[in-house]
Formats: sequence, structure tokens, C-alpha cells
Amino acid sequence: MRCPACGENEDKVIESRTTTSGNSIRRRRECIVCGYRFTSYEHIEEEKLMVVKRDGNREIFDMKKLERGVIRSLEKRPVSISVIEEMIQQLQDEIYVQARQTHEITSVELGEMVLEKLYTIDPVSYIRFASVYRKFENVEGFITEIENLTKKSKQLK
Repeated sequence: MRCPACGENEDKVIESRTTTSGNSIRRRRECIVCGYRFTSYEHIEEEKLMVVKRDGNREIFDMKKLERGVIRSLEKRPVSISVIEEMIQQLQDEIYVQARQTHEITSVELGEMVLEKLYTIDPVSYIRFASVYRKFENVEGFITEIENLTKKSKQLK
């Protein structure tokens, strides 16, 4: 593995761990030449995961796109970065488990998975994400979703 600091190819592995998803191995390495420590990941090369959109089109799943949507819904909310990162990791794990057999997942399934996670973390972020995901076109959409959210939280109490 090439050292990012000095470019040499000689390093030693200090520590290896399987990630929480079990889909990759995280290795801490140290360059033998300059002593710089860095992290590398080994992933199994799999068939690309495809997202089936509402109109039937398919596109390659992009975790960064999903992360951007989640982070945007959580902007200026009192949610720590560690909670956000954990949620995104859980989402990624669940997505790959759900799509294991067919290597496909629908955009509807993805949206519902995100909404489920956001509901437990922050109701305002849930509404923000739902407004985009469910394409609210007027105030009634927001009101209906807030009423559903209120009913759901009362049922859980």
C-alpha cells in the first residue's frame, strides 16, 4: 500500500478490524520509511446496487446522494455528528441487506427507511425529508404528515 505522506510502498499493518456492516475490513497501517500512520479499507467487489426509481428507470445507488439528503434535513438541528454518522451507517447496512438477493432496491423503500430513522432522531428533520421525498405541493401535505406524526407518537406512548 502506497504511503499517502511519502509515497513509499513499504508499510506494516498495526491493527485490523471488520466494520460494523461486516462488508469490509479496516486496517491501520504505518509506513516503515517515514512512520506516517493511515487507514485503508478492503471491500468485497460486488455487483453494483441499483435503485429502481418511481418512473421505472434504474440508476446506480449513490450513498453520498443519500447522505446529502439526510444531512440537509438535519441542518441546524440539535443532532450530534456521531448520531448522524451512526444513522447513515445503519442505513447503509440495512440497504445492502434488503437488496442482497436482487442487487436492486426501490426509491420508495429507500425513502421509507430514511424516514423511519429520522422519526426516531428528530421529528422536524422527519418532516423536512418527507416534504421532499413525498413531494408536498401545498400546506395540506405538511398538515397531514404532521397529524400522522402526532398520531404515531401518541400511539407509542
